Amino acid sequence: MALKIIVLAKQVPDTRNVGPDAMTPEGTVNRAALPAVFNPDDLNALEQALRLKEQFPGSTVSVVTMGLPKSAEVIREALYRGADAGYVITDRCLGGADTLATSYTIAQAIRKIGGFDIILGGRQAIDGDTAQVGPQVAEKLGLTQVTYAEEILNLDPEAKKVVIKRHIDGGVETVEAPLPLVVTVNGSAAPCRPRNAKRVMKYKNATAPAERTPEQAEKLAEAIAAKPYLNITQWGAADINADMKQVGKTGSPTNVKTVKNIVFKAKESKTLTSSDADVEGLIVELLNDKIIG
Repeated sequence: MALKIIVLAKQVPDTRNVGPDAMTPEGTVNRAALPAVFNPDDLNALEQALRLKEQFPGSTVSVVTMGLPKSAEVIREALYRGADAGYVITDRCLGGADTLATSYTIAQAIRKIGGFDIILGGRQAIDGDTAQVGPQVAEKLGLTQVTYAEEILNLDPEAKKVVIKRHIDGGVETVEAPLPLVVTVNGSAAPCRPRNAKRVMKYKNATAPAERTPEQAEKLAEAIAAKPYLNITQWGAADINADMKQVGKTGSPTNVKTVKNIVFKAKESKTLTSSDADVEGLIVELLNDKIIG
């Protein structure tokens, strides 16, 4: 039995390169000024999806991302690795969204896609580390969720059940859950396979409409007509029937005040012995500095 699999992916700013222009005057992340990468945990989720696709012939993997038009790069990267289709949700009114507004927008897009069996996403994104979007999407769609997943051990389409190994504080547990289902995958799960050379050649010219200049759109029109897979589906807020009060900054009760790159610098070092005097001196110093106490 074939499965309809959806993967949630995000293009994130590379948090290793946070500079003074990382924030806009409005207090949102200046994504245009930062190098962008495929969110690492989402790659782990993509690998689990591709394994299911291999296990159940005829299955399809569709990737959904929300962001600037350039976030279509995430879709191409997924196509290079084995995904079948992608959806870019981009609209000026979606800018400045927190996890609540983001999960609402993504849930609306998933409703429009419909007919899914399982939704997978990374546990968290490295630009926020909240781990909230996946669970919030599940809540908005009224679906069961399994978080901290390490591996999908078994999936029975007929019984509509899936067995998943989770890595949690204190150990590992195995759980069974009904389909359809939302699963968030740990970064410690199996890494995603590399790009496939043939798929890179096939999809390297795949673009979303907002990425193309008028000149590029004219040149690509004939190619897209002959090869529809070169057109990455793009939706705005109206396309997914979004309530404008629940998207973007308007629908976001959370505001980021600032983003800083903190570098810890060591002070002078001290060498201590195991003598009572040295140990007592260390404790007094830690108490005085309010590190302990």
